[in-house]
Amino acid sequence: MKHFLVACIFLAALSTANASNAAPLVAAADWAAYKQKFLDPSGRIIDDGNGGISHSEGQGYGLLLAYLAGSRADFDLIWSFTKTELLLRDDHLAVWKWEPAASPHVTDINNATDGDVLIAYSLARAGKDWAVPEFLDTAADIVKAIAATSLTEHEGRVLLLPGASGFAAQDRNDGPVVNMSYWVFEAFPVFAELDPSTDWKKVAKDGLNLLAVAEIGPKRLPPDWLSLQATPKPAEGFPPEFGYNALRVPLYVLRSGIADAGLLYPFAEMNASGGIVITDVATGEVRQILTDPGYRIISALTACALSETPVPAELKSFTPTLYYPSTLHLLGLAYLAEHQGRCL
Repeated sequence: MKHFLVACIFLAALSTANASNAAPLVAAADWAAYKQKFLDPSGRIIDDGNGGISHSEGQGYGLLLAYLAGSRADFDLIWSFTKTELLLRDDHLAVWKWEPAASPHVTDINNATDGDVLIAYSLARAGKDWAVPEFLDTAADIVKAIAATSLTEHEGRVLLLPGASGFAAQDRNDGPVVNMSYWVFEAFPVFAELDPSTDWKKVAKDGLNLLAVAEIGPKRLPPDWLSLQATPKPAEGFPPEFGYNALRVPLYVLRSGIADAGLLYPFAEMNASGGIVITDVATGEVRQILTDPGYRIISALTACALSETPVPAELKSFTPTLYYPSTLHLLGLAYLAEHQGRCL
């Protein structure tokens, strides 16, 4: 039954990913407000909650949101910066960190796999809908590079490593280490079309099954960084918490077309009165409550999927705050726009 469920999930995600973006899923006014605050004229997305740096994750999110808003000009601008300033490695992956005050601006040449996934996925969807072969070719190169450098087999699972170096079993005493929020599930059916030689269906299936393994502590929530060296546990050198990374996992699950209560139920534990909790996974201690609308909409969408609770009206309007929650907010609103009749 589990394998049948995963197959159905993959087919649903494939249908969603292949759907034509005839009507923009991000409202023009919302995208205008977002880009006014976070899109530099050079084409870089500014992470104003992280010292004003830019990174591959932000560029990938920017590309995806520009595509979902139907803004080809902004997509091209963001892609131009990404291509010239971040795609500097010789393996088709992006360097992850770009600092405006540093010289040179690139201060860490390692990749961040979630950024590569988001960039490739955005290029693939835009390339298909806007008939741009260059986007499709580049997306295919990135996807094949992810497969070659950042996929590894461990105890029968195919794992998506957070980077090409530093996280594998041979790199760390507690390796391999993964980050569950790097599985952008909606992207994998698209990757299967670009790179049929890699079993992206298994990548998706093993990621979904790993969510159950990642449930740790009294609240059964995954830590941001998970060691799979032996018994799954929080990785060494990282806070042992369900935090800013893992909180986006249910959003990725929902956006890929999955509404399975068994997968989403543990994430009900992240909800607090007025926000999402940052939690010590071992003790269940709440360390912080995040009340930004961009975080709260994830909690609201999860509640809708589990109990058909309508999304509060105040979360359906967008005013930019900081880069990260504002990005998640627009992705949540795009999900609502694509699934009219649910959560409204």
